[in-house]
Amino acid sequence: MINRTRRLRKTESIRRLVRENKLTIDDLIYPLFIEEGENIEKEIKSMPGIKRFSLDRISSELDEVSALDIPAVLLFGIPSEKDDTGTETWNDNGIVQQAIRFIKKNYPKLYVITDVCFCEYTSHGHCGVIHNKDVDNEATVVNLAKQTISHAKAGADMVAPSGMMDGTILAIREALDNTGFYDLPIMGYSVKYSSAFYGPFRDAADSAPTFGDRKTYQMDPSNRDEGMREATFDDMEGADILMVKPALSYLDIIRDLKNNFDRPIACYNVSGEYAMIKAAGEKGWIDEEAVMMESLLSMKRAGADIIITYFAKEVAKVLLKR
Repeated sequence: MINRTRRLRKTESIRRLVRENKLTIDDLIYPLFIEEGENIEKEIKSMPGIKRFSLDRISSELDEVSALDIPAVLLFGIPSEKDDTGTETWNDNGIVQQAIRFIKKNYPKLYVITDVCFCEYTSHGHCGVIHNKDVDNEATVVNLAKQTISHAKAGADMVAPSGMMDGTILAIREALDNTGFYDLPIMGYSVKYSSAFYGPFRDAADSAPTFGDRKTYQMDPSNRDEGMREATFDDMEGADILMVKPALSYLDIIRDLKNNFDRPIACYNVSGEYAMIKAAGEKGWIDEEAVMMESLLSMKRAGADIIITYFAKEVAKVLLKR
């Protein structure tokens, strides 16, 4: 007897019935870049279709996100003033804090997650306080707690610390609990690699380091087992969601986390992954929509419960047509 696996591929109807993984709008988080100032709506050249907005111009974007029923946004702030330590991050009237209050007032159903880091806010572009030409872990963690509490007071629904400082999750969990924000969840950038795929984001957020690189705090792309150690620490310290970043080149890491942790697993479909598909699509070298959908489906298949992606609006439009 020949095993005929093709029987279950014969029509679209049977393929739908036996499909193992499905991408839905409920899986998506849409990143937003909010710049301090007025009358700003600036397309990011290396990320076609993605813009930086000032608060007075962002309503059209949020209207579309809400109409597409995308459940959550991830906020990145671009301040007008930077300094060596990123003190604007814990300014209660800073750009992200203003954005949180604006969104919660005008779009109360939209879930607001905030990036907790310093690279957009420091004059040197690194993710914390610099001592001896490197990021000082302990000094930076203290400041991350300050930033977190400021976001919490402004009304953030979740915080997402992205700097890869050791002990970050524990410090933030303790700071939140000690100030009465027991119910505020943390999405850890638990396994974040020092990746070449971040290039366009640095254009978007004005966050390129002015010296050196981030290899002393972000992970070596060669390492797989280290990712499990990093995720274990975040899990033990109280992260509610564990994230892998980037996504597409690290599907094995997503699967490792899914197999080993009883927590939701997120991944970040980063700017370089987005830009490559956009560029090839514009050239006519690929079917942009099909590649977009296939790449995000691969993240789901690998084990991601949540996908942070610049494609969120486009994916939602495709899914709503089906």
